[in-house]
Amino acid sequence: MTAPSPDPNRPILAIVGHGMVAHHCVEQLVADGALARYRIDVYGEETLPAYDRVHLSEYFAGRDAASLRLGSEADYRHEGLALHLGVKVTALDRARRTLATSAGERRYDKLILATGSYPFVPPVDGADGTSRLVYRTLADLDQIRAAAAGARRGVVVGGGLLGLEAANALRQLGLEAHVVEFAPRLMPAQLDAEGSAALRARIEALGVHVHVSCATESIKPGQRYRHRMNFVGGEALETDLVVFSAGIRPRDELPKLGGLAMGARGGVAVDECCRTSDPDIYAIGECAVWEGQIFGLVAPGYQMARVAASQLCGDGSLRFQGADMSTKLKLLGVDVGSIGDAQGATPGARSYRYIDEAGASYRRVVVSEDGKRVLGAILVGDNSYYDTLLQYTVNAMAAPAEPACLILPAAGGPPLLGADALPDGAVVCSCHNVSKGAVCAAIDGGCATLGDLKACTKASTGCGGCAALLKQVFEHEQARRGVKVDKSLCEHFAYTRQELYALVRVGAIDSFDELLRRHGRGSVGCDICKPVVASILASCWNQPIQDPKRVVLQDTNDMFMANMQKNGTYSVVPRIAGGEITPEKLVALGRIGQKYGLYTKITGGQRIDFFGAQLHELPDIWSELIEAGFETGHAYGKSTRTVKSCVGSTWCRYGVQDSVKMALNLENRYKGLRAPHKLKFAVSGCTRECAEAQSKDIGVIATERGWNLYVCGNGGMRPRHAELFATDLDDAGLIRAIDRLLMFYIRTADKLQRTSVWRESLEGGLDYLKDVILEDSLGLGAELEAQMQAVVDSYECEWANALSDPEKLKRFRTFVNQRGGDPDIVFVDERGQKRPADMKPLAGQDAAGAAENTAGQGGGRIIPLIEESLS
Repeated sequence: MTAPSPDPNRPILAIVGHGMVAHHCVEQLVADGALARYRIDVYGEETLPAYDRVHLSEYFAGRDAASLRLGSEADYRHEGLALHLGVKVTALDRARRTLATSAGERRYDKLILATGSYPFVPPVDGADGTSRLVYRTLADLDQIRAAAAGARRGVVVGGGLLGLEAANALRQLGLEAHVVEFAPRLMPAQLDAEGSAALRARIEALGVHVHVSCATESIKPGQRYRHRMNFVGGEALETDLVVFSAGIRPRDELPKLGGLAMGARGGVAVDECCRTSDPDIYAIGECAVWEGQIFGLVAPGYQMARVAASQLCGDGSLRFQGADMSTKLKLLGVDVGSIGDAQGATPGARSYRYIDEAGASYRRVVVSEDGKRVLGAILVGDNSYYDTLLQYTVNAMAAPAEPACLILPAAGGPPLLGADALPDGAVVCSCHNVSKGAVCAAIDGGCATLGDLKACTKASTGCGGCAALLKQVFEHEQARRGVKVDKSLCEHFAYTRQELYALVRVGAIDSFDELLRRHGRGSVGCDICKPVVASILASCWNQPIQDPKRVVLQDTNDMFMANMQKNGTYSVVPRIAGGEITPEKLVALGRIGQKYGLYTKITGGQRIDFFGAQLHELPDIWSELIEAGFETGHAYGKSTRTVKSCVGSTWCRYGVQDSVKMALNLENRYKGLRAPHKLKFAVSGCTRECAEAQSKDIGVIATERGWNLYVCGNGGMRPRHAELFATDLDDAGLIRAIDRLLMFYIRTADKLQRTSVWRESLEGGLDYLKDVILEDSLGLGAELEAQMQAVVDSYECEWANALSDPEKLKRFRTFVNQRGGDPDIVFVDERGQKRPADMKPLAGQDAAGAAENTAGQGGGRIIPLIEESLS
């Protein structure tokens, strides 16, 4: 049936604001057929379309504005829907039904206010410029980034959710980060005293300084830093910039000017239909007050958006009746969860607490006076308990006979509430209000994959906190319907990576062809299974990846043992174990870089990276590096990359152990080890932690009695703090523990799974891993150690292996019919070195088309597939 054409004379629905809630409201209105009733005008004060504020901090970790955008341009190309960006609405005239905007006067018939909130900055004398920054929009983040240039220290005023996010942002910018909180503890709205203490211990271990019970009185010019913050009581703190994150206030200027009823503390008052005191005006999100409460999370805002859309599109059945304010998040890589009545304010409520001071972990579950209902919970350090506690709380399910079992550690990990125990009304995704019943209906409607389910229901597309629960429900419901949940690696192998690893080990299989013949389907494999099998074979047998039967399995970087860059050249990274290098070797590196005209950079992993080498130059560069005493640094592989170190007790007056020696031992032992993903290590000579060991897959920190071992951390776009695994180990005990852990990871991890994700997916969590590795609960210790020793004993520099074989060297030609370089590669000079020239599209082509055109020239050129260029 064809939809009726929109009436050009239909009334105007104006939406003021274009944040996450407003965007969701537009989606709901369009889906509900609002464009057949209204012309919709959306006014956004920012010049950017709606973007994801939940993940705003990732802007400092590499994400750009485009990747944070919600939806696409196509969402606003419907007839009768107009998005006006960079337009500020300054006044509301209800009698004339007009809006005064920076682009002129505009009319409306129905109006939705979605103006959100603004960051509250307390009246502090002297707060201005770089001492009065806020953390709310992308423009704010750009100002913080600019202020951080040349700065050494930054302070965040406010120890709540956003304040700690802002502190993490300062840390990512390389600043010494401080948090100043007026209350006596961090996150006072979500955490009790014990939970806050555990959070403080964890974030201080990351190097963030915390100051509580501090009220900023004034900000004056500093002596050593730009500003001096003076606190009530006489204490002071100098800093280069100050970011205020002291709470939010509703953007309620328009309803005030329009004479609408307001909340006692600001914000425009709304009823259960999200309607204001004017029946033609609605308010949603953080500018709205319902029964005296402002909801500062995205999920309640989305609920309001759905209610307003329901009212305006004729159905009118939805009502806003408050919202669950439970939150699960990572603050500076630390798990924090707050559920329901977390602080036990309900009369008669009783609490059970689990406190782990050594691991800075804390769990609290609040139950009703009769113990039959879970009212709330607090989690710090481990959110694996969150989903189960949330379902008990929001669905009023009968609590276990012993409620403490919900938070106590157990050999099998936290108690899991099976998907079958959830009622159909249980909310799986609170952002989009998706119930278990809706998930089941979508599966019955034909959603055969998790991706289909997300696209259909929108579940897990908001904050993403429900991803694990959604997957659990999906797989359970598939199995209940008699549908086997397919966990095959690809069409050629009906096995997981873990199962393939076992088949290779047990069957002593040493080639892809043999594995495919004995356990697979087809004759050639694909881009999924080939690299996975290549990694498994390398982990098991450590044979050269350049061997003919293995090289065809590799991606570009492994195939040529260098990282391909955006202009088709390669980067070369020699190993500099532990960051230790002699002056003679530094001179050799300088000579080689100069000879081949290579752009040279010192990396964050204490290595030197040469950029701009063409394919035919690689063997010559390797040859000279090997002659100078270097070998491959495996920067191109899913393997051990670096072992970063400080100078330790050899030079440092704080050092208690020789961290350089230990870093050399570790890097020389594990170099060449192939794994499901890259591995990074660090060794610090004391608890001052200059090598940043607690952000690595394997982190080692010296103590007076030996070494503390931290595991399963990582930096990158989604950083994770490593967890303390063992304390005061001697050298032999440290090596033994790392041997076992790495081989167990290689044996059990999924494809392309970092150690951090692997650790989070282990049933039983860290305690289970400790039992397996330290207590040898599975009886695998000797076997894992022997497998690692076999890898260590069979190490061979892959560069040297290729150089020794004329057949392998034939692969390193840009063109099959000549030995020269690529004339189409162009460089320009910048800061005394060369960099790739910016490519300009040919006439009538976009940039991708131009690149394809250039790559296709030359007749016999070998065109490798670009997989990644990360070092």
